[in-house]
Amino acid sequence: MSLHRAASFRPALFFCWLAPFLLGIAPTRAQTSLPVDQIVERMRQHEANQSKELKHYEALRHYQVQYKGFGTHLAAQMDVNLVYDSDTGKTFRIVSQSGSKLLCDKVLKRAVLSEEEASKDKASTALDKTNYRFELAGTEVVNGRPAWILQVDPLKKSKFLYRGRIWIDSGDYAVSKIEVEPAKNPSFWITSTQIENTNSKVDGVWLPEKNRSESKIRVGGTAVLTIDYGTYQVTLAGLSRIQREWFACKTANLGKQLSNREHRRAARGTADPTTQADRLFIGFQCRAECLRGQ
Repeated sequence: MSLHRAASFRPALFFCWLAPFLLGIAPTRAQTSLPVDQIVERMRQHEANQSKELKHYEALRHYQVQYKGFGTHLAAQMDVNLVYDSDTGKTFRIVSQSGSKLLCDKVLKRAVLSEEEASKDKASTALDKTNYRFELAGTEVVNGRPAWILQVDPLKKSKFLYRGRIWIDSGDYAVSKIEVEPAKNPSFWITSTQIENTNSKVDGVWLPEKNRSESKIRVGGTAVLTIDYGTYQVTLAGLSRIQREWFACKTANLGKQLSNREHRRAARGTADPTTQADRLFIGFQCRAECLRGQ
């Protein structure tokens, strides 16, 4: 699954031995008169534009799985560093793990490997008319932003596809939320799975925020997998070095230090030539930080 699919949540659904993995303004009403085909087409355009703009991001994800059944409670956690580059794709590195070795090996590690596999199979995960039938189901406000609710039904049975409802932000045409189930049962040992995912806007792009998958196990019990996608450091196409550093500092809550850094570089004679746009950008951002009390 490419990053731009993750960003607007074109999710591939992957399931392992015990539990599944899913890959990640003032309120107003959305336009109810817009045809569903037009909504889907604008969603596709948003996807393509974001893919061009999003060059790089990094985040530290936190995975957690819990199984309860037969008087047993097993749990495991894993932190994974994700680096995405538009040229090379996604790279995962396990930073730490704890808890049940069985769940770490059979659920969490397989979840990471499944996303790596999906990133190489874009067509099978695409949220488009090739894989889905779309129907307008209503409107709703999600986190203060109006959204369309679309019913999506897969056109084929695949572990990469799902059925249920997705919420499309009416301003950006990005997927902001999903509530779905797999199009194909991932395992004989799983009787049902419910998946919830939320996306959020980070530095102008939409990226996964949180995911929760709950599976009923045939022999008894319930497995719950949650993913906290962490804090992103995002690099967009077309930004100058100064602007990229501003966003990096902002992510680390150090944005107010940027102008001082540039002054120090200038004193050493190592500062890059700044354009008028850069100077205006820094001034605007620093003033915004001051107004927020940072």
